[in-house]
Amino acid sequence: MFKGHPKGLLAAALSNMGERFGYYIMNAVLALFLCSKFGLSEENGTLIYSFFYAGIYVLSLVGGWIADKSQNYKGTIIAGLVTMASGYAVLSVPVLSTAGNIGWLLPLTCFALFVIAFGNGLFKGNLQAIVGQMYDNLEAEAAKQGEQALKEAKDRRDSGFQIFYVFINIGGVLAPFIAPMLRSWWLKAHALAYNAQLPALCHEYLDGTISADNTANLNQLAMQVSESGLLPENMTAFCGEYLNVFNTGIHFSFIASVAAMLISLIIFICTRKNYPTPGKKSATAAANYSPEERRAAATEIKQRMYALFAVLGIVIFFWFSFHQNGASLSFFARDFVNSSVIPPEIWQAINPFFVIVLTPVIMYIFGALAARGKVISTPRKIAIGMAIAGMAYLFLACFSLLQGYPSATAFKSLPVTEQEAWMAGPWVLIVLYFFLTVAELFISPLGLSFVSKVAPRNMQGLCQGLWLGATAVGNLMLWVGPLMYNKIPIWQCWTVFLSVCVISMLVMLLMVKWLEKVTE
Repeated sequence: MFKGHPKGLLAAALSNMGERFGYYIMNAVLALFLCSKFGLSEENGTLIYSFFYAGIYVLSLVGGWIADKSQNYKGTIIAGLVTMASGYAVLSVPVLSTAGNIGWLLPLTCFALFVIAFGNGLFKGNLQAIVGQMYDNLEAEAAKQGEQALKEAKDRRDSGFQIFYVFINIGGVLAPFIAPMLRSWWLKAHALAYNAQLPALCHEYLDGTISADNTANLNQLAMQVSESGLLPENMTAFCGEYLNVFNTGIHFSFIASVAAMLISLIIFICTRKNYPTPGKKSATAAANYSPEERRAAATEIKQRMYALFAVLGIVIFFWFSFHQNGASLSFFARDFVNSSVIPPEIWQAINPFFVIVLTPVIMYIFGALAARGKVISTPRKIAIGMAIAGMAYLFLACFSLLQGYPSATAFKSLPVTEQEAWMAGPWVLIVLYFFLTVAELFISPLGLSFVSKVAPRNMQGLCQGLWLGATAVGNLMLWVGPLMYNKIPIWQCWTVFLSVCVISMLVMLLMVKWLEKVTE
């Protein structure tokens, strides 16, 4: 798999895999955790999640600028790993949220998320820039051997980023299991069992805002999760204990995130001699350019940056739709899918599992087409990816319409037995994430490859940061999903995302020929 690729690719992929493992432990539960710990509404919990997720990518611009300015990419990456470990350490401390301490505990949690986002900004884009520079160097060496060698080297860039992406998702497959496992273990140690709906009901009871219907649901579920099988004598004490035990188990999982950051740090430090420094060579070469060459280069750079921003405008809407996996799609898995056996967070492992399984298949298909002279350009692959993302939401919208599902708010007000009878089977999420994963493989790793192709060499870190910045803009809109999910029949919510994907695909197709010309 690594034959013909730069020797530093495996080390970079392993370092990134460790960091992603720690990140996805937290990300798999974050929106649900904010609601269960602090009693936030789904809209407010997702709003914090959106700002955090956007901050990761916005701060990649800062991280890229720091690395480009200092030319110390490796040091910036190391600082990012240390910073992230510090943020996860703060999150790992279990403190019960109460009316008396939420005023400082919630801001402290948000600050820890900011620290993680800032560390991620220092790490993420700059490691991707280093991988891009590996292929710049590979192509430069191949150019000395002739046009055929150069063509083969250029063809390896897309597959190299796909390999890099697979390692990201190896960590993503394992991570979602950590928090539910620790939470269930801690609940069992306190003679309790897991139930996804109980935290919200407990908060409503303690706040005095619970309705009569939900009081009945709370009583029924409290008997189900108690080892005695009896209604607790003191419901106030039960709700406080359940929330404390439920969330403490999740806090313990953040210790695993700290360990993952440290492992990634050790891998990177031990292998950093294998990595190039983006921008250093181009800065030396720039001193020898004639005025005419500088003007020609400036024109080319403008065209490349226009192409980059055009693609960024499209992928904003992909990430807005795709990253609902941590927002409205997580709530859908919790509320509308039977989670008696598999907790809702674990369903997020389906996506990285499909990435690992499907990446070799898609690489084989692309390679077979290239061997027949039918190469699909990166911009065209991105357009196809948007169409496939639309198919995912088309499936979910049709399923929800046929089931007659109301809004999530209306659904959760029904008696527990009626909700359970109306819940979907796990196969729905498997089909949904299959389509979303195929779309992701056509867009995310190939988008990184596209950025590395069009970015000026002395702006590699910044341009990778721009790609992540576009992701941030999409993430800032994530709160819209839960808002629709709770207010309107959910098939209408999924139809909005379907429309976004279809329109983005059409716009991308209109730009394909121009983008292909720029990247030649």
